[in-house]
Amino acid sequence: MVPALSVLMVLLLAAGWLMSARLVDGVPALAVASGRTAASFLAISAIAALRPRSWPDVRKGFGRPGGFVLLAFLGFFAYYSGTLLGIGRIGASRVGLIVSLLPCVTFVIGIVAFGERGTVRKVCGTLLAVAAACGYAVADGTGGEAADAGTLSAGALLALGGTFTYALYGYVYRQRMADISPLAALPAITGAGAVMLGLTTAVFVPMGGVTAADWGGVALLGAGLTAPVFLISHELILRKGPLYTSAVALVVPFLIRLGEWALGWAGAPGPLVLVLIVACSAGVWLTVGGPRRAQPPATGSGTTDDTGEGAGVPQIRGTS
Repeated sequence: MVPALSVLMVLLLAAGWLMSARLVDGVPALAVASGRTAASFLAISAIAALRPRSWPDVRKGFGRPGGFVLLAFLGFFAYYSGTLLGIGRIGASRVGLIVSLLPCVTFVIGIVAFGERGTVRKVCGTLLAVAAACGYAVADGTGGEAADAGTLSAGALLALGGTFTYALYGYVYRQRMADISPLAALPAITGAGAVMLGLTTAVFVPMGGVTAADWGGVALLGAGLTAPVFLISHELILRKGPLYTSAVALVVPFLIRLGEWALGWAGAPGPLVLVLIVACSAGVWLTVGGPRRAQPPATGSGTTDDTGEGAGVPQIRGTS
């Protein structure tokens, strides 16, 4: 199940970014972010409403305002705002370079703040994948127009802040919502995220020139691509942990590059780029692969298991 979910998540993510690249030509980036988050909220809520068995857990999720508001801020408002505003200052290539550090940031946060266990294999795999991603960002584009030092620093800090908050999001989600399914937790989280992004967009982003067709595309992006990705990625966070999920997602920029080539939006990648793609894939495999170990029984409420398929998932006993 985990390999199939991982492949599906990567394909949906790549398709979503390709569609987003076309939408932002006519729609402000923050409007795309808020619109697709709102559409995802509606789609996920509709699915949850059609499954009466999930209703008690949905109420449980909405009953944790401190948890879902914090998660909405970390994983939606701060991440989207930081990365999209960073693109406006330093370009998509440089922001992509910074976001490629996500597995490394996740790995460090897990060890320092959440008691995760590191292994030589995971360390080497993460370093290889991140190094290949950084090399790819340099080899396949310089990041757009030149900018002064102040603009570069501000853009880099915004993008790095967004990357940090998204890495932290995975661990906070696993701590706050591990005892209910993603389908039950996400209506509250995506709803709060849509409100935060929507208010920011309404106040700071001019909306003139956005057509009904543009909004239809944004709605399709959110309901058809982003909502399934949310459900799958959160399921993987609970099953395998944030490091696994972020490492698998590192393949996405390369798939986007190949997709742009296939669609005729960009030229063919050169030999060096292809070598870096293979190196990054190998690093991801080292990070997330390897034999599984038996999962020992939990020792009590709120304990954490760091082995096996449920690595790092808090074992919560009937809490709410």
